[in-house]
Amino acid sequence: MSCRLKTAVFGAGQISEIYLKNLKYRFTPVDVVACCSKSGLSAQMRAKQFGISAMTEQEILNDKSIELVVNLTPATEHYSVIKRALSAGKHVYTEKILTPNYTEAKELCGLAKNTGKRVGCAPDTFLGSAIQTAKQAIDRGEIGRIMSCSANLNRDVTCSYTPGRFTTQKGGGVGFDVGIYYITAILSVLGNAKKVCGFSLNTTPEYIVDDKSSKYYGERCVIDNENIMTANVLFENDVPVTLHFCGRTIYPETPSIIFYGTKGIIVLPDPNCFGGKVMIMRQGESTYSELPNSFYFSDDSRGLGAAEMAYSIFSDRPHRTDIAMAAHAVEILCAIVRSSETGITQELTSTFEIPKPLKPMSECKSEQDSIM
Repeated sequence: MSCRLKTAVFGAGQISEIYLKNLKYRFTPVDVVACCSKSGLSAQMRAKQFGISAMTEQEILNDKSIELVVNLTPATEHYSVIKRALSAGKHVYTEKILTPNYTEAKELCGLAKNTGKRVGCAPDTFLGSAIQTAKQAIDRGEIGRIMSCSANLNRDVTCSYTPGRFTTQKGGGVGFDVGIYYITAILSVLGNAKKVCGFSLNTTPEYIVDDKSSKYYGERCVIDNENIMTANVLFENDVPVTLHFCGRTIYPETPSIIFYGTKGIIVLPDPNCFGGKVMIMRQGESTYSELPNSFYFSDDSRGLGAAEMAYSIFSDRPHRTDIAMAAHAVEILCAIVRSSETGITQELTSTFEIPKPLKPMSECKSEQDSIM
């Protein structure tokens, strides 16, 4: 194996531009050489833009020199793409969510183990400066023992409804597509959950596009996912967490994750971003103040998880975006759906190891050093 992983990107949609930009020019342990897409046309465009080859999926899978596949396809395709890539002897880093189906997630965990190949999964925003800064403060006891946590998300998901778009399909709802950022951030701090009860609702099973500026104006969309998800999650350390994801309200978003401790409260910014202000109110104070940022990656650093996984492969150490944590997040989401259907609290069975924090800026010469 060379000192850089020869890499191909599957999927050439909107999110591929920032991935390719970061993987090609910013993160040194990967060497992007090719991309593919379903139609081939978008892959040709990205290939020209970034000076790489446009190939078919099968050509990439057959190319033994390509060691890593970065999967940016829609969530409904993740299972089959990851399975084919692992079976072809490739490591895989995939965009969120691992798969919307927990049975499939378990199968992929087993396949990764059996093939000896790594699988990493977004969201990797928990490696960004905001969540790492909050985690550092929590780990060193600045707010005492964590007693509870709440996560809140609001948006108007109908703005993204057009016929056939991934936001109308399974895995594209407010919980599986957006709430996964919040769940992953909380898992990276609190570790394993053990029980879940909640509600998952689709209040708009069909929608007529009402944006007069849209080429889809007046067309009917069939919605096959949730637009409201609420839940209570009890963690192994007996910390209760409340999740509230509402996609049938208004913009602007007012996202938050709040950790309540015996000696203070920490408020995180939008976990869909890498940076942002982390606020703290300590015991005896009456107002919040901003925690100084101690870490790199406050800008749009998508691809960071793939780079960190590549470094981990070279160093023969666990990578921080491990498939086990991604599968645990999938189990939580699927347990909310089952609880909503049955009215029964769901016991969780999967486990993972809390990822190690990144190195703070004070211990590094560059942002690359912080993930080595």
